[in-house]
Formats: sequence, C-alpha cells, structure tokens
Amino acid sequence: MIRYALACADGHEFEAWFRDSADFDEQAQRSLVECPSCGAKDVKKQIMAPAVSTSRKREAREAQAEQQRTMAMASAAVRRHIKENFDDVGSRFPSEARAIHDGLAPDRAIYGQASAEEAEALREDGVEVCPLPPMLNPDFDKKVN
Repeated sequence: MIRYALACADGHEFEAWFRDSADFDEQAQRSLVECPSCGAKDVKKQIMAPAVSTSRKREAREAQAEQQRTMAMASAAVRRHIKENFDDVGSRFPSEARAIHDGLAPDRAIYGQASAEEAEALREDGVEVCPLPPMLNPDFDKKVN
C-alpha cells in the first residue's frame, strides 16, 4: 500500500491510500478518485517530504500501522459481508439496478460494474446507487487481466 498526498483543482488537500502507483493512475484515469470536500475528480499527486525517523515518529508510525491493520480487517469484513449478502450482477449492474427500481426484478442487494456516466444516469432517474471504493469490492484481491 502507498499513501499519497493529493489535491483537487480547487486546492483542497487530502491523503489517500492505494495498492501501488499504477492503482492511483488507473483510478484517476477512470475518475474514481474524487475530492472528499467538493467531489472534484481532477485530482493530482502532491510532493511529499521523506520521513525522518525519531522515537516520536516511530511511535506515530506504530500507531498508524495499528490503524491500518484495523482498517484492513474492517475492509475485509465489509468485502466478506457484500460477497455473502449481495448478488454480483457484473456488467449488467445498470440494467439490473434500473429493473429493481422499476419493480421489474426482485428487490435485492446487488453489486457490479457501471461507468461513471451509467451511475450518474441511474442517480438522475432516482435509482439509489453508490460507487464502491476498490478496497471494499469483494473482488479487490483478484487480479484483473
């Protein structure tokens, strides 16, 4: 995992974790990285200073590592819950979500893939959808070919 200091085009600064540098690049290209303050998707990496080790910094790193372990365990629990309780409809997500909303398919929890445009069109039509952060996706650990 790698942590990046990020900033949106409006100057809001924030940090985010990614699997690796390529993961950030792919998510940014797909407009999946957005500013938590304003929702802007034009997000760039910022320059980060190298860490200089001191006992206080070591304690802070250890506390941060414990928080990361806790978050990783919580993320795994959420992924497991989704896998066990939601139907994976894959690329049929937009049509299946719309069918459920319109009463043409059984009401149930689903997850799958949708482009940003498809998700926005669903929201505009009153279909409640929410992008799933990659680390909460049940298929997060699988390699994509």
